[in-house]
Amino acid sequence: MRTKLISKNVTINGRRTSLRLEQASWEAMNDICQCEGLTLHELCSLIETRRQGASRTLAVRAFIITYFRTVVAEHGALQKGTASMLLPELAARR
Repeated sequence: MRTKLISKNVTINGRRTSLRLEQASWEAMNDICQCEGLTLHELCSLIETRRQGASRTLAVRAFIITYFRTVVAEHGALQKGTASMLLPELAARR
């Protein structure tokens, strides 16, 4: 499965750069920004401060996963059958 990467310019700690992420990752970042009251630039700057040698894109993707896993753990929303909603092929197997 090939996913198109979308490049966007962001300013991280006062420096302009670009990130290439999938549409779903950009949407997740926008959702996080809205929930946390941050701009995309502010969120990327915060992620950058904890990056520790990983590529910038990898750090952003890891943050997105960690953020949503934390939300799920805190609110107990992890339920059997969720993958079937995202991947209808699973429902056909059962």
